[in-house]
Amino acid sequence: MFTGIIENVAQITKLEKHQSNLNITLKSKLASDFKVDQSISHNGICLTVVFIENDYYCVTAIEETIKKSTIGLWKVGDNINLERAMKIGDRLDGHMIQGHVDQIGQCTKAIEQDGSWLFTIKHRLLDNVTVEKGSIAINGISLTVVNSRRNCFSVAIIPYTFNNTNFNQLKEGNNVNLEFDILGKYITKILSKTT
Repeated sequence: MFTGIIENVAQITKLEKHQSNLNITLKSKLASDFKVDQSISHNGICLTVVFIENDYYCVTAIEETIKKSTIGLWKVGDNINLERAMKIGDRLDGHMIQGHVDQIGQCTKAIEQDGSWLFTIKHRLLDNVTVEKGSIAINGISLTVVNSRRNCFSVAIIPYTFNNTNFNQLKEGNNVNLEFDILGKYITKILSKTT
């Protein structure tokens, strides 16, 4: 489980296909604190560390992960949001995030608003819902929904989040990983069985 509070932005240094898997090597100042077999959120995708050397480490994505997330679009040089798994007893500053991407969304608007930014994200109509003032994880970042619609929503980004995550590189037309609020997913599932 994760909280959506980004600890570091890592940079992709190598991408290697191995059968249907993708091995991703990244550079991060946190790498020396990682352990092999540790789960780390990468743009909201829970991936396992398989190798570490100095500031570099490697994770592997399987075909299912590649199909359901933006990972297949990643390139060498891309900046990726990182978060280590939460510890029991720590403060939960964001919201409960599993690291399992529900679907890919697309940024349709990115507007600067006198010191903050408003991003609008469009998504496919599946069982996923957003609620005004509810939680959403975009590329692993815990955010509050504004302007919730049937297949789109917006988020307002403060300068700290903009400057310390890869939101500062997000442009109209870019794809993002979306993980909808787990409570909303359970309620939707329960309600679909009663109608």
